[in-house]
Amino acid sequence: MTQHNAKPIRFLITAGPTREYIDSVRYLSNDSSGRMGFALAQAAVRAGHRVTLVHGPVALAAPRGARVVQVVSASEMLQACRAEWPRHDVLIKSAAVADYTPAEPSATKRKKTKGLWRLSLKPTSDILADLALSRRPNQVAIGFALEDQNERVNALNKLTRKRLDAIVLNRPAAIGADAAVLEILTAEKGWETWPAGKKSTLAARLIKLGVSLFADKHESSRIRESSGPQIMKYPAISRE
Repeated sequence: MTQHNAKPIRFLITAGPTREYIDSVRYLSNDSSGRMGFALAQAAVRAGHRVTLVHGPVALAAPRGARVVQVVSASEMLQACRAEWPRHDVLIKSAAVADYTPAEPSATKRKKTKGLWRLSLKPTSDILADLALSRRPNQVAIGFALEDQNERVNALNKLTRKRLDAIVLNRPAAIGADAAVLEILTAEKGWETWPAGKKSTLAARLIKLGVSLFADKHESSRIRESSGPQIMKYPAISRE
């Protein structure tokens, strides 16, 4: 990959879970602590970059030096990211956004009854695909894939479907933990497994990856200007 210079770039990072409210007090969510996203934001700030962190409900102190946008639901995160994305260079979407939201949430608390309660759900918007597909040629989009089966196959398919520059594969054991093991797949290169480490250490490596991919994009833009358009080669979607 191209070596980057010291010029700061602008990172948009998402972190934490979302809450999809069923009624005024109950919601659907997940166990994401937001630690990786917050570590990414802090690592980017320490490296001298400008950072906007969009995060869901977490019990973490805001990273010093980062601009923070707090949201609750998937729809709020989408709107916040859409507003911020045009002003940034690299997206790292580490948030664990809910895949479904109640189709008909109640404005007041639903009382308990003796009968069954059938909850109707509808899919939330795909924030990562939305931002990746709307990006400028020189913007970088990196996603996360939390998988517990067919891990590499599913991560590869996600990278290809959403036209990402790279995807970070992790597993449920990383949820809420201080450390993790990550596997990285870039659009034009093979898999790379990083040794187990603290999330702060891994975050610093991911920031360097984002900077390197951004430098590569600028080099590709320079080549296109001199020799005409080129097509990014994505791995084939696996059917395994």
